[in-house]
Amino acid sequence: MILQIFPKKVDFFALFEKQAACAVEAARYFKATVTSGNIGETEVETIHAIEQRGDDAAHAIINQLNATFITPFDREDIHQLAIELDDICDMLYTIVSRLKVYKISGVNPNLVKFADVIEESVLAVEKAIKGMHDLKHLNAVAETCMEINRLENIGDAMRDDMLTDLFDNEKDFIAVIKWKEIYQEAETVLDICEDVAHLVQSLLLKQA
Repeated sequence: MILQIFPKKVDFFALFEKQAACAVEAARYFKATVTSGNIGETEVETIHAIEQRGDDAAHAIINQLNATFITPFDREDIHQLAIELDDICDMLYTIVSRLKVYKISGVNPNLVKFADVIEESVLAVEKAIKGMHDLKHLNAVAETCMEINRLENIGDAMRDDMLTDLFDNEKDFIAVIKWKEIYQEAETVLDICEDVAHLVQSLLLKQA
């Protein structure tokens, strides 16, 4: 097991799981927020607090990395995984903030669809991260990463369909600019999840 080469006082995997849990919390709150259609200061502050907890976990990993001589895999890979996981929360916070700044209210069915896929993808990311503890989980983690890739492909198609509909049917030029940015940022969350999946697969294959 990878954990056997760690000093007992350092558990990078627990910190990665903490980051993943923050990402799941952010994805669920994002879904609840866009489903309700209520985007105000309270919603922004709440998801910002989740994002800050994710930042704290990322900083803890980096601090431990700087203080630890023995690591389970390349230090650069540990650092990159921490950054990628943190980016999930960052982007979800960015989208909610943008909705407030743009004074967008009400339920947008397209964004709700994105929120559903984002939640599913982030839950898969959490499952993959939890599976990193033991090389016996390699096949299960690989299947989970493939699912994340599948969801990213769905996100690509959704974004393109939504942008096509937006350009064809929305007459308000300002609204087109706003929603184009939001749809692209929503798809970016799925891109980040896919980046995490690729990195997890690479890390485990190096240890196999």
